[in-house]
Amino acid sequence: MSARTPSVSCVFVCHDRAGRLLLARRGAGARDEPGTWDTGAGALEFGETFEAAVTREVGEEYATSPLAITLLGVRNVLRDDPPSHWVAVVFAVLVDPATVAIGEPHKFDRLGWYSRDALPTPLHSQLAPTLALLPDPLT
Repeated sequence: MSARTPSVSCVFVCHDRAGRLLLARRGAGARDEPGTWDTGAGALEFGETFEAAVTREVGEEYATSPLAITLLGVRNVLRDDPPSHWVAVVFAVLVDPATVAIGEPHKFDRLGWYSRDALPTPLHSQLAPTLALLPDPLT
């Protein structure tokens, strides 16, 4: 990513339609904030639709396919450490919990299903503003 050009990220909050959210704990090989719990995300590739990017990333990170993808909103993410600027397009993604697995063990060391009122700790610094875009209840 250029220091002077924002990148676009597709952020996805996977859920089971029963109120549980899928979170991954970032491993030692994660780009930032190892040991924290977060949703999935990935950079939008040139020529790719948002839905194609989300489908690709859910497959890569969680070894499953989306059953439904819903646009939730857009966030402007400016960070000092490491310095970055992302335009985060945020989605809710329905998945079948029985098919979920860690697809990128070099980035994530644990997966878990959690309700909004019982999230694991520590949380990634960008998780709270992402979850703020989720409707309640999630359908």
